[in-house]
Amino acid sequence: MAGDHAEQIARKYGMPVEQARQTIERVATTARGVGLDFRFDRVRPGNTFDAHRVIHLAADRGLQLQVKERMFRGYFTEGAAIGLPEEVERLAVDAGLDADEVAEVLASDAYADEVRADEAAAHQMGATGVPFFVFDGRYAVGGAQPPDVLLEVLQRCWQERTPGVEVLAVGDEACGPDGCEI
Repeated sequence: MAGDHAEQIARKYGMPVEQARQTIERVATTARGVGLDFRFDRVRPGNTFDAHRVIHLAADRGLQLQVKERMFRGYFTEGAAIGLPEEVERLAVDAGLDADEVAEVLASDAYADEVRADEAAAHQMGATGVPFFVFDGRYAVGGAQPPDVLLEVLQRCWQERTPGVEVLAVGDEACGPDGCEI
């Protein structure tokens, strides 16, 4: 399934190839469980600096989520080489950004300082790879973690921010100390 990608992961993180394959399979299985189609056999690694610059443009235009989702789908499902500016541009325009603005950013150093600041902040928090999640600006979780690990961190953040308030999710209902509402 993920031969070349597994070998790259193994080299990058200094682990046996079989362990990398198992990690990739766990991530793909978890993704399938939530309706995502991760195709690691199609992944084409590359430098994502330009993609991150375009995501900053997207944030300024109110389209950050759409552009990030399109980049993820392009990379993980379709095998788009998001290290290539033309692929970054195609995906960003697909997500709703103006083609001329994207081309202008890619032809310049626009948003480079912002991406470097993001990199510095990630490094300061201990990020050595992706995925890397920061919750409430205080808790960092690196690596492909099972959903229950992420839920535990979210619950801890909630409890610390709202002491004494307990919220239970029951189907589509959110329940608190005063009962349940939709």
